[in-house]
Amino acid sequence: MYLKKIIYKRDEVPSVEKYPFSIPAVRTLEELELNTPITFFVGENGAGKSTLLEAIANVAGFNSAGGGRQHSFSIHADEVPLAPFIRLSWTKKIYEGFFLRAESFYQFASFIDSIEDPRKYSRYGDKSLHEASHGESFMRLFQHAFNKKAIYFLDEPEAALSPIRQLSLLRIMKELEPTAQFVIATHSPILLGYPGATIFNFDETAITPTTFEETDHYQVTKLFLENPNRMFRELFQDLDT
Repeated sequence: MYLKKIIYKRDEVPSVEKYPFSIPAVRTLEELELNTPITFFVGENGAGKSTLLEAIANVAGFNSAGGGRQHSFSIHADEVPLAPFIRLSWTKKIYEGFFLRAESFYQFASFIDSIEDPRKYSRYGDKSLHEASHGESFMRLFQHAFNKKAIYFLDEPEAALSPIRQLSLLRIMKELEPTAQFVIATHSPILLGYPGATIFNFDETAITPTTFEETDHYQVTKLFLENPNRMFRELFQDLDT
């Protein structure tokens, strides 16, 4: 464990009526304790999980556009207004790691291509990340660039991964877990099932710890798989003519 606690300096926020400070989960935040090597942020779109993850990664020293600490490139609207009001408490400050933003991974791959260094692809399977599908490039990153004694912030890593590839990511996480820490914002019930992980739910007024089985993601997926026809009947009932 490296990152131990996330503290929100709420008293210093100029206005709780402005986004992102107005997000209910952020508005009521005081602090979060990370007690396991794997922590998940879960919630509906707009609940604030990616917003908080981005701010944490930025305060930890990672570019808001994504990448490792040594990477510096820009994307549209890469300011992080929440970051100045986040303080991190470490058991041991760690400098190795990566911040994955699924939405800006294309720009990250282009940035790596632009580096004038013959060894630039050595951590990505020895070729451009653009020379693979979106999902394959994600896996190449996980397999070649992720190492032990590091901290990883992943924002919706499942966005480009098939269910099988998500299981492969879980195996990589398990291999690294003894000395690596992960903080992940996700919608994936597969990833959320990681044994022993801490899960924080952003859908309530306050961010609260929850269990895998209590998440909407697990419950909705379970109901659908058990009886998809019933789910379709309920979903489409007012559309039948």
